Amino acid sequence: MEEIVIWHNPRCSKSRNALNLLEEKNIDSKVYKYLESKPTQEEITNILELLSINAKDLLRKSEAVYKDLNLKEENDENRLIDAMAENPILIERPIIIKGNEAVIARPIENMELLLKKYM
Repeated sequence: MEEIVIWHNPRCSKSRNALNLLEEKNIDSKVYKYLESKPTQEEITNILELLSINAKDLLRKSEAVYKDLNLKEENDENRLIDAMAENPILIERPIIIKGNEAVIARPIENMELLLKKYM
């Protein structure tokens, strides 16, 4: 079975819930603490492709830095990706990656649907 990767923020309850569910199901996962080890533009671009969404859809619009950088009016994909690479708190979480598929586990059922494909 291919490895599951979780882009995890330990301070986020949704992220903790996703990680706990993986542990409860005895599913080994690689935990990527993306706030500690900032993702590159290439990694973010890859995530966007796996999720089949654009950069705007991966942004956490409630974060202060979102407002500070005036990203609401920004539509340039590269600039949005650069902003997320520089300020990873902007990235919606948790992201669960399995093979060539990924989901944002909000709600947690998104992750469960992905896992069912492989169980």
